[in-house]
Amino acid sequence: MTIAALYRYPVKSMLGQSLTRAVFDERGVVGDRAYALLDVESGIVASAKVPKRWAKLLEFSAAFTDEPVRDGAAPPVVITFPDGSTHRSDDPDIDQALSDELGREVQLITTPPDGAGFEELWVTLDGLDRSSLGPEEIIEATTSRQEDTGEAISRFDVAAFAPPGRFYDLAALHVVTESTLDRLRELAPDSDFDVRRYRPNVVLADTEPGFVENDWPGREMAFGDDVRVSFTFQTMRCVMTTMAQPGLPGDRNTLRTVAKNNRVDITKPEVAGKWACAGVYADVSAGGEVAIGDTHA
Repeated sequence: MTIAALYRYPVKSMLGQSLTRAVFDERGVVGDRAYALLDVESGIVASAKVPKRWAKLLEFSAAFTDEPVRDGAAPPVVITFPDGSTHRSDDPDIDQALSDELGREVQLITTPPDGAGFEELWVTLDGLDRSSLGPEEIIEATTSRQEDTGEAISRFDVAAFAPPGRFYDLAALHVVTESTLDRLRELAPDSDFDVRRYRPNVVLADTEPGFVENDWPGREMAFGDDVRVSFTFQTMRCVMTTMAQPGLPGDRNTLRTVAKNNRVDITKPEVAGKWACAGVYADVSAGGEVAIGDTHA
């Protein structure tokens, strides 16, 4: 098995960077989700998981001005706006420029506020009820408001199962295999299961066919010579995987296909139940550097 691709996303919910090499520490890929936008009115960390409010974030991209280093402050990022113009995170007017483009007052931040949370829409899929995506009791317990469509919006803590300091949804590292993407393409050949929809940190190749990550929680794996990861639980999928971004059309059938064909019984107590899954989360038990083409075992 080999590492086929590496990614980091300097600003939460913006497009990120494809890497040839990546440094891992105990909090995941160094520089990943180092920045986020804070919605001033609500105090919520902006996430494209609520499309009506934040879909436009997927029209922005972000890249570091310098390579981030372990145990160091995140370097500035250059943010490319939808019109192609660029702004730096250390520009004095960056918050105003982002607010004007998004139509809401936001602040670009690097430290999650105490009790920081993000929101997620439970999208309605033709032919499937919302419990096809996740356990109804968790949906009900976390619902904070409703979209004008009547669809529920849940609030979750930022980085609930990851070391503090970065703007992850749940876990420090997200891994997906080419085998899973290939299986989804077999199941729905008219849809585009581009890896960019799933925003992984690591893409693995040369695995067994099918949804192989389903069986990985509880296992450890080495990436290259130094990095070791411990797989924790399968990656639950959401509306964000269906959304349009540059070069990819919107397509709710991508999520419908996962919900119909790979509902996994997750046993982690805090999220126990059946979820629509593709990929797997992991903790980093030993840091280091890896590169595309490195083997893993």
